[in-house]
Amino acid sequence: MGKNKPKGKKQKNVFRVAKKQPKNKNKTKPVTTTLKHINAVKNEKVESLDQMFTEVQKDVQSVSKPVAPEPKKQTQVVREPPKESVNVDNAAQLFSQL
Repeated sequence: MGKNKPKGKKQKNVFRVAKKQPKNKNKTKPVTTTLKHINAVKNEKVESLDQMFTEVQKDVQSVSKPVAPEPKKQTQVVREPPKESVNVDNAAQLFSQL
């Protein structure tokens, strides 16, 4: 059984079909489902951390004493009135010379 097989090289086909499309060997992998799972896990972690930080923030606010702000001193800027009155006519003549 099977002892009479020829051991020589087989001849390749000389004629090839021009429009024959090769088969896809690489199959697509389910990427979206794993990404959805990863995003769900990350969202759960972020939500739990947010809750923890809000609790810590509330604890810090309750423990810390409200500090009254110190009254700010108002600094008044004193403007001195011009020593000479403004001469509008003289200024108009100077602009017309330009």
